[in-house]
This record gives sequence, C-alpha cells and structure tokens, in this order.
Amino acid sequence: MATQQVRGTHSWERRGIFLTLACILCAGFMFALAYLADAGDKRASEAQKDRAAAAPSLKGLPATDLAEDEAIVHALNRLGYGPRPGELQRVKDVGLAKWIDRQLHPESINDSGMEARLSRFTTLSMSSEALLERFPRPAVAAKREGVSPQEYRKEQQEKLEAARQAADGPQGSNNRPEQMAEQPAAQQNDDSQQGENGRPNSRSRSQQTSSPQVSSPQTMAPDELAEILLPGAKNLKNQNGSGNSPANPGGNPLMNFEQLQTPQRVIGELAMAKMDRAIYSEKQLYEQMVDFWFNHFNVFAGKGADRWLLTSYERDAIRPHAMGKFRDLLEATAKSPAMLFFLDNWQSVDPKAWARLQREQEERRAYRGRFGGPFGGPRRLPPPASPNPKQNPAKRQERGLNENYGRELMELHTLGVDGGYSQQDVIEVARCFTGWTIRQPQRDPEFFFNERLHDSNPKVVLGHKINAGGMRDGEEVLDLLARNPHTAHHLSLEIARHFVADNPPEALVERMARTYESTDGDIRAVLHTMIYSPEFWSREAYRAKIKTPFELVASAARAVAADNDLPLALVQWTGRIGEPLYQCQPPTGYSDKAEAWVSTGALLNRLNYALALTGNRLPGVRTDIRSLLGGEVGGEPGAVLDRAISVLLSGEASPQTRETLEKQMKDPRVLQASLDDPVTQVNEDMIAGLVLGAPEFQRR
Repeated sequence: MATQQVRGTHSWERRGIFLTLACILCAGFMFALAYLADAGDKRASEAQKDRAAAAPSLKGLPATDLAEDEAIVHALNRLGYGPRPGELQRVKDVGLAKWIDRQLHPESINDSGMEARLSRFTTLSMSSEALLERFPRPAVAAKREGVSPQEYRKEQQEKLEAARQAADGPQGSNNRPEQMAEQPAAQQNDDSQQGENGRPNSRSRSQQTSSPQVSSPQTMAPDELAEILLPGAKNLKNQNGSGNSPANPGGNPLMNFEQLQTPQRVIGELAMAKMDRAIYSEKQLYEQMVDFWFNHFNVFAGKGADRWLLTSYERDAIRPHAMGKFRDLLEATAKSPAMLFFLDNWQSVDPKAWARLQREQEERRAYRGRFGGPFGGPRRLPPPASPNPKQNPAKRQERGLNENYGRELMELHTLGVDGGYSQQDVIEVARCFTGWTIRQPQRDPEFFFNERLHDSNPKVVLGHKINAGGMRDGEEVLDLLARNPHTAHHLSLEIARHFVADNPPEALVERMARTYESTDGDIRAVLHTMIYSPEFWSREAYRAKIKTPFELVASAARAVAADNDLPLALVQWTGRIGEPLYQCQPPTGYSDKAEAWVSTGALLNRLNYALALTGNRLPGVRTDIRSLLGGEVGGEPGAVLDRAISVLLSGEASPQTRETLEKQMKDPRVLQASLDDPVTQVNEDMIAGLVLGAPEFQRR
C-alpha cells in the first residue's frame, strides 16, 4: 500500500526524472561523438598501438590504437549486429582475423540453427504465384467464398480473435511497463500517399530524402504499423498480458499468427525473418550486406502487387548476389518483377510499337467481326459503346516511355547523382529497357521480355552506341554502367558510409573503387579492402556510427540474449522508433546518416524499447536479465549498474553517462522500495534498460 501511495504521489515527479534522463542522454547521443573522439585522441598513443599489435587475437590486422577488446567490439558492431553474451571472448580465442575471414565467406559457416528457426515462416519459400493464390486480395478471397469483402474481413478478424482468446491465460492490468511519456500517435498511412494504380505521388528528390514526418509510416505507433503489416495483429499485444513472466505465460503467438490468411502476412513474415536473421544468424556480415543492398535497391511493400513480389525479390535477386559480382546483382534486380512494378518499367513501351500493336488488335477484332460467324459468315456484334465523356483520353489504353527506372538506375543504383549523365541519357536508357515487363502482375508475376513493345532503333548512352537488338540492349546498358568508374566510386562511397563513417575518408573510398575496377565489381574484394584498411580501425571510426532503429532493436536483443516465439513485437518497435521494415516509400531507401535518426522523440522511443525489452514486457520475447548479470549483486544498485555496463557496454561508459545513470539508482522503481523501506532486491531489469538507452549503446 505504501508503494502504491508513493507511485500516486510522485508519478509526475518520476516522469520528470525520466524526461530529464532522456534529455541528458539525448544530449550525449548528439554530442558524445565529438566528446569521445577528442577523448580518444588524448588517450591514443604509440604504446597503445604496440599493445594492440602484440595482442594475439589481432594478429594479421592493420595497426590500430584501439585496445584489444575495443577492436573486437568494433568488428562485431560494424560487421554484424553487435556482440552476444560471451562472444567477445569467443572471437578473442579464435582470432579476429580468422573471424573476419569466415564472415567474408558465409558459405563456409554452418547456420543450420537459423534455417530451423526460419522454417516456421512458410511464405519465405513460396513463389509469387503461390503467394497470390494462398493470400489473395480480400476482394478475390471474398469472391471465392461467395461473400462480400466486408464479410470476409470480419471473418478473418473473428478467426484471429477466437484463436487469441483460446490461447490467452489470465491477464493482469496493474503491471504496465514503466515508460516515458508517449509520443503522439501518427496517422495511419498505408496507401494514402499513393496515386493512381498504386504509384507514389510525385515528389521532389529533396522531399523524398527528408526526415520522416508525423504522417509517415516511419513514426507510426506499433499498433498502427501492425495494421499495415498484419491487419488484426495489434490484438497480439495482449496475448501475454503485461509481459512474459512464468506466472503469466499467456498464449502462443505463433498459433495466433498462423490464423492470418491476408496478404499482409507475406510482408509480416518477411519482416520477422529479417529480424530473426539479424539476431540469431552466424552469418552476420552477410546479413548486413543483404540489408545494405535491399536498401540500395529499395522497393516499397505498400505499392500494389509488390507485397506479393518482395519475398522472391529478396530471396532470388538480393540474397544470392549480396557478396558476389555487382553486375550479377544489378541484372537480378533489373529483371525482378518487384523492381519492374515498383518503378513502373513493366508498363514502359516504345510509343510507336504500342500504337502499331493497338492498330493490329483493332484489325483482328474487325476481321473476327466480319468473318468469325457460323460457317465463316459475318458475326453479329453489339453496337459499339458510346465513349464516356468523363473519361480522360490519356487513360484509354495509352502507354508510352516511362523514365522512372532509367533515372533511378543511373542516379541511385550505379553512377550516382553526379555521375556525368544527362536527361537525354535517361531517355536513351529508358528506350533500351522497353519491353522488359511482367506477364501478369496479379496472376503470373514473372519477368517477360516483349519484343513487340521494344524500341528497336539505335540508342546512344553516355556516348556509347547501343544497337545490340532486343533484350540485349538493356543488358548492354547494365554492362556499361556496372563497369563505369563513377559506379565504382559511388558504390564504394555508399559501402564505406555504411560501415566506416557518415563522411568516410576519400582516400579509403578511392582505394575501394580501384579494387572494384580491378576485380570487375567483386563485392567481397571491395569489403576486404575496406576492412583491412587503417581507416576502418582508427580511433575516429570507433563508435562513430549511429545505429538505425533496425540495428538498435536487433543489437539490443542480441546483447541481452533474448529469445522469441515470434519477433512481431520487435518488428513493431523497429517501426515505432522510425524504420518500418519494407515500408520506405522513395526509391532512395532509408538514410545511412545520423541526422536522419537523431532526435529527442526518437531517443524516447529507443529508451522505451530498451525498458520494455529488459523488463520482459514484449509479447513473445523472453529475457533473463538476472542470469545475464550474474545474480550476485541484486541488493546493491551501484554494483548492478557496474555489472550492466560491463556486460552490455563492454565496460565503456563516459563519465557523463555514468554520472547520469548513477543519479537514477535512487529512483524507487530501481530500488523497489519506498521511503525508509529496506532495499532487498533492486530492479535489475530497469537498470539494464537504462544502460541500453545510453549514448554508448546507440552507436556502433
């Protein structure tokens, strides 16, 4: 009773404490980069380099002023999604260079445990045609069952609700997680920003790359995001009541999830598989590269048929080539139905060829009308329908050249915005790719080259004459672009920005570009040049990158050895913090720079996620912080804090961070006592959550 009185009396005071903590940590989040860089410069010395060189685990790596543990943590954070408990020592035992070599050759790594975990997501192995058949649009599914679309949606909702109620155990309502003040819920934005035929409304490049706004999916609350990924999935939030404690086991989220037979389940499984791979896969660098390339060749799941096409896109176009030759990856994406649909190239045709085809069809119809009756006599046809005066003439089967793919192919995928191409080059490239289409996006979504719609006339791209004929026109453009020096520099810059720094050293980028050119675009070789460069191991690069929301969610789950029945809650929190998976609308993909992710509101959500994770309050996700920290220091908040910093931050916390955290050790929620009550067991979960919210953990 005393505890409840204290909670009631001091609720606003505590909220103020947490907001103060958030502001202090946010300041550290935004300014600690320079602070730690300056401190690192002061600590760096030749003696440190000598000690690092003498460390057996660092043999074969460039000289660095990072300490042995720092170098290993740096590699785990940059080339993967952060260390798991005990991983630092395991890498130290095997040697960091050997660990890196295995990561560069993922085919040599046994990842059978990951494959077994993914087997629960049945859509991952299905073809796009099978996905369309199994998870049809509501209108199609309703027609099959002989009901209205509204009745069908209601039926699906009732199935999910029945499964949830059958699986749920007793639920409590008085154990809500301690969280900071919630941010205003954003408005739902599934297809609202799309124009006709599911195409994104036209926007300038500056608008496309601006920070997420309140009305965008990037700032949606978990329940709203869940409704995009999985309509009805927000009901899963109550499946375990207030958490996942042994006293309140709740239901089986996988059982509930499998009741969903809507198209959104396809993207839901894809997003959850991505999360599981980041957390549990042994092929950490490979998963980083899959994420990098998907973002580079971004496709938005919310555009029409793409929600059925993305599974094949990632599985068949991105993953097989993520560490191979860039030319192969480029062609795989160019011929992917998902990319063809997203950038509208499937509708791009030679206007003259289209007009000729329309005339031929009219002539065939006229011929059948004249001679298609019984015994070769004339067929009696109904009178032609009078034209609709309200119909836009431009929408009457009029098709022509679409420049979207040609522009993004050069600006984003290969040459870069300063790659030396002109608007005329964009047009010429678009002409080369006419006829690259999809048979039927909603029935038979396979790549198909339609010779009759191709512009067969010669083209000139970047000063080179293209006249190979047919599909070879487009393939010759891919050859030309993949081997262009601008492409080598653009890709090297993007890779270095992802792995080294927001503004990587130009000398490093140039060396990577030379490797790209000398190896004919070998991605693995470019990575090797980057990883074995002095710049990668410099003090300036250490913890210099801000984690994206996806990296933060995955790395925190790895750090606390979280296990899950279904990672839907983790996917939802990734969206809440600002990066809904597969939901980036512009073809630019999500930003790789800190400025896109640093704000007070974002930090509040990051800290709330950390508290929910360590507090065992995410449905379907389990953590055991007491076992993780050792359990011997439960009554001493200072000792628990020291242990949490050691385990979760590898012992690294700036004086500013440590001072801020130490002030929170007097909070009654941390002490689990009020007034003069004796402290018997501090709240280790909350202490661990606060440590995960520290600026040091927000960087990699």
